[in-house]
Amino acid sequence: MAEGLRERKKRQTKQRISDIATGLFLERGFAAVTIAEIAEAADVSVNTVYNYFPAKEDLFLDRGLEMIDRLSRWVRGRRVGESAADAVLRELRVLVEGVSPTVGLFEGYADFMKVITDSPALRSRLWALQQESLRDLEATLREEAGADPVSHLPELVAGQLSWAYGTVFAWIGAEMAKRRTPAEVSREALGLLDEVEELLGEKILNYGTRAPA
Repeated sequence: MAEGLRERKKRQTKQRISDIATGLFLERGFAAVTIAEIAEAADVSVNTVYNYFPAKEDLFLDRGLEMIDRLSRWVRGRRVGESAADAVLRELRVLVEGVSPTVGLFEGYADFMKVITDSPALRSRLWALQQESLRDLEATLREEAGADPVSHLPELVAGQLSWAYGTVFAWIGAEMAKRRTPAEVSREALGLLDEVEELLGEKILNYGTRAPA
């Protein structure tokens, strides 16, 4: 369905507020910037900011909702004959090889991460998003594999796949914090991803394989 004018304006307003807020946070730090200052800089009311972003942390981690169901979307979109792990590793490899900003491969990532590491509120919010993502993936695996309600396998597989994704993502972040080039970090991250895959057992790698229709 095509995006309507009203929806497009709302999306653009939300993105503009987020971009302005991010610029202020990068310049002055998360704690030093108020919602009122963000609203003034974006030429909107404080209530408008809160309508789009219920919490101040959401202004900086505005892609949090996408992060929550990213692994689940990869699992649900797996191909015939492909397991849940295969899909996650394939999609992650595509992002790393493509030097995607969505896994931290962009100039300025060090400055972005400094805002988070300097803010207990942002670190707490990021941890909460990671836990929500793990629970979402477990529910998706349970549904996709038709698992017994009392089975622990979806929980265990979700934990391993989240570990694999998180390990690569965290390594990229640590290397980008050294202000290395995205292309250089990307090449080395592909080698790390291969090592991570080798550590996953057959039970994990074969779980939730999609059967032909």
